[in-house]
Amino acid sequence: MGRMAVDTVRFRDLLLAERQKVFDAIEYLHAENPGSLKDETQESTADNHLADTATVTLDREIDYTLEENSEHVLKAIDRALAKIEAGTFGICETCGQPIAAERLLAIPYATQCIDCKRREERG
Repeated sequence: MGRMAVDTVRFRDLLLAERQKVFDAIEYLHAENPGSLKDETQESTADNHLADTATVTLDREIDYTLEENSEHVLKAIDRALAKIEAGTFGICETCGQPIAAERLLAIPYATQCIDCKRREERG
């Protein structure tokens, strides 16, 4: 495959900005939850109510899920940046066709064209 006709400088800037936002979000989650779940539930008085513990547990689970998703996005961004360096950015990993610029503007780390992604999701 030849080099893509997409504006890689523009997409590199988009990816780097998105990477910083995701990294900042992960750092925020770490700052909000410095201790363990056990630490958090023991902070309150000895007569913890089951509902209070459940709320803390649910909040923590949501944060862990957000962090895990953010880490996946961070890896996808890093792969997209590597593709820019390799000259393969904007090529669908499934069919080998160019990914539409509109799709890349919406999700600059997309690895599939919209048609392949839809087929995968239906699959």
